[in-house]
Amino acid sequence: MYDLLITGGTIITCNNSFNIIEDGIIGVKDSKISLIGSKDKNKKNLPEYKECVELNNEIIIPGLINAHCHAADSLFRGLVENLSLEDWLQEVWKAEKAILNPETTLLGSYLGLAENLLAGVTTVVDMFWYPFETAKASLDLGLRLCTGGIFIDFPGVGGRTHEQYLVEASDFCSKFNNSEFVIPAVMPHGSYTVGPEHLKDAKKIANDFKAIFSIHAAETMFEQKDIKNRYGDTVIRHLDKLDLLDEKAILAHCVHLDNAEMDIIKATNSIIAHNPLSNLKLGSGIAPTLDFLEKEINVTLGTDGAISGNDLDMWLTMRLAATLPKGKLMKPDIVNAKDVFQMATINGAKALGKSSEIGSLEIGKQADMVIISTNSLHSIPLFDPITHLVYSCSKSDVKHVYIAGKQCVKDGSIISFDIENIIKDVKKLKMPTLNSLL
Repeated sequence: MYDLLITGGTIITCNNSFNIIEDGIIGVKDSKISLIGSKDKNKKNLPEYKECVELNNEIIIPGLINAHCHAADSLFRGLVENLSLEDWLQEVWKAEKAILNPETTLLGSYLGLAENLLAGVTTVVDMFWYPFETAKASLDLGLRLCTGGIFIDFPGVGGRTHEQYLVEASDFCSKFNNSEFVIPAVMPHGSYTVGPEHLKDAKKIANDFKAIFSIHAAETMFEQKDIKNRYGDTVIRHLDKLDLLDEKAILAHCVHLDNAEMDIIKATNSIIAHNPLSNLKLGSGIAPTLDFLEKEINVTLGTDGAISGNDLDMWLTMRLAATLPKGKLMKPDIVNAKDVFQMATINGAKALGKSSEIGSLEIGKQADMVIISTNSLHSIPLFDPITHLVYSCSKSDVKHVYIAGKQCVKDGSIISFDIENIIKDVKKLKMPTLNSLL
């Protein structure tokens, strides 16, 4: 007997063959997919089930994976505008220091992670000041999360020292080392905010626990020049010489790279988290995604934080990832919809070392599934489900979300957690204004 049976709809598997099954059927037992195929082939002998969801024209996809986010920065949505990254960061850090502590970080994490969940994201890679609070929020919501201890050399939120960051990072990895829903990581902010020795300290913890190592890298031209002036190397060469790059390294942004740097990323099996909206809004530039794909680098997608992109929308992220290279290079036949959809699903799973568990809809994998409505005007007519998902779909089309077979979103509303009280508490916060921070 299946715990859940989903019948009808079009299944986008994202398996190695990228099979698309029309009028499909999915059976879930003990949080995993135990049956997947055509409903027509199974209709004479439908298995027994505890719960059945009957679909018609909906599309069933693997849960999206947001490979770079700062969820709790949703508290500052729209606060800092019209600045380049370096000036923008100075204002952001002032705002964060004024309001953030473990309690407000927890509130912001609920807010940002819930927004991800409602948009069909089932796994988030999140970098923020208080990782234990972010983990609590994700567990309460039922989301999968990759996060961990942050590192920054100057006194940041909470005024913690490098030694305190080391302890926190180690403690976090130790606590969640065998967690089903929390993937431990070590997350130094960047090579321009963390010195070489401290970066190596952070990487040692990641190596000790076989954890993810996530860092901002080559986001702006200024950053590249800064690292060159300080250390005599470009960002990727600098990270490589410090032995920080490997299959566990997720490099956020990578907007400004030369060919040799891309070759280093490929040779070390490192991963790029592409954040097109944030890069555009901060005027950082447009990442050379076609070059990444041609070099067979694993490219994933991220929304970045709502303070730099104003919302956490993986659907807009996909559309930008697909269209920006076409416009920049004036080649409409590059970076197709399938490439981009894989960036948002199976590529993210591979980056986390979890491709045997999530990222596609296959027997034996976790039942992380999103059901997309196709009843809106922008869904009609629908000639091809993949192009529809990347070029037409929006987060408002997300109807149901299941994580490990448990329904977290039903008819566009979160049912796994009472988010309304969180919204009320966020509205009660006395938030800073830019003028008050000057």
